[in-house]
Amino acid sequence: MAVRKFRPTTSTMRATKLEDRSMLSKSRGPKTLTQSKKKINGRNNQGKITVRHRGGGKKRRTRLIDFKRDKFEVPAKVLSFHFDPNRSAHLALLQYADGEKRYIIAPKGLEIGSEVVSAEKTDVVIGNSMKLKNIPSGTEVHCVEINPGKGAALARSAGQIMIVQGLDSTGKYAQVKMSSGEIRLIHADCMATIGQVGNEDRMNVKLGKAGRARNLGLRPEVRGMVMHPAQHP
Repeated sequence: MAVRKFRPTTSTMRATKLEDRSMLSKSRGPKTLTQSKKKINGRNNQGKITVRHRGGGKKRRTRLIDFKRDKFEVPAKVLSFHFDPNRSAHLALLQYADGEKRYIIAPKGLEIGSEVVSAEKTDVVIGNSMKLKNIPSGTEVHCVEINPGKGAALARSAGQIMIVQGLDSTGKYAQVKMSSGEIRLIHADCMATIGQVGNEDRMNVKLGKAGRARNLGLRPEVRGMVMHPAQHP
């Protein structure tokens, strides 16, 4: 996934870099795979601000994503790629052999028409999901579970990647290297998906103007030192 650059008609446009979403589907996707999302705006259950600089923005719907990949031994075909406003990664819409459709996090290199499968042990192909104990050492993975059967919790955002180092001496845990360099022991029965999360160029995006930040639900940040003393003692 690349970023779009613009002609420097203004000083702002010179620096602006936005996501190139030309490969994403224009359709909204299956309505059964979305649900309404209530705005929190940085408030807690008492209505008090607990996270500053949040509020407004475009209305969103939650996408129901298959983080468990628990439909074993049933091949699925990639129909299309979709935008998700709630995360930095894009989504891939799968249709299984029995007709069911599900969203997954779209890995880098996955193409429309590709076939993926989830199993306890399967081929090391981008998009396939299997248990850590059956993944060869040195394999790049994402969407890694922390507890077996609980669903992916690690390496889910754009460009994220983890590397399987192998099993420990007991054979019960797998050593997985995180992008920070930390090597973590994870239960060998946890699932992981082969490949790197797509949209890896998102780190180069520059919004260019305040209006785009407001559309994302971000409000202005005012430094404490420039506030009135009564507002920020």
